[in-house]
Amino acid sequence: MKRLLDRFVSGATGGARTTSADAAEADDEGFFATQFMERPESVRGSSAWSARALAVGAQPLDPEAGLSLLMRAWGQDALMAALGEEGQRKLLPHLQFVKVPAGRELIVQGERGDYALIVLDGVVAVDRVPPAGGRVRLAEAREGEVIGEMSLLDASARFASCLTLSACALAVLTSEALDELAIEEPRLGMALMTCTARRLSLRMRQLGARLGALLDASRAGPHPV
Repeated sequence: MKRLLDRFVSGATGGARTTSADAAEADDEGFFATQFMERPESVRGSSAWSARALAVGAQPLDPEAGLSLLMRAWGQDALMAALGEEGQRKLLPHLQFVKVPAGRELIVQGERGDYALIVLDGVVAVDRVPPAGGRVRLAEAREGEVIGEMSLLDASARFASCLTLSACALAVLTSEALDELAIEEPRLGMALMTCTARRLSLRMRQLGARLGALLDASRAGPHPV
């Protein structure tokens, strides 16, 4: 969380911006240079998401339709609602909206991550692969929930893998776009990240409750016959 706050503090005080040469190099890396020709110039495709988007067959979703889905999911949040329609539309240059078919792995456990995904429609499985093999279902993310946000914030390896269980509409937030928000629209960026942090907190509480119940059951031992 400190890394998150540091982004907006440095942005508000005039932190360094990505150079146009760096942005051009990122755009040359492939997928978004060809598949997302209509995206605004200020949206940058991170190399990690560019490669993943190509692997999962992501297709562009009309930005207006994507923003409408995002507001359907998040529009009742007090901070997001306070931005008004004009403020909400300022998100468009900083988010990428995509459609992904069912059965595609959006996030792979153990990989380094620099993007998070907001589920706008559909269902995504969040699975942990233990050392012994197999997959353990941790959660199923649905409309309005966020996946991959922990690695977005701390640049650590992915804790779990995420697989689309149905065709999904997603909003992509990259690390670079988050930095741009911190510099150009700190109020908007803070509203976006507060919505994300609230959903992360809720998921962690739910997971903690599940683990607590399992621990309580193991301490209680088998019931007498």
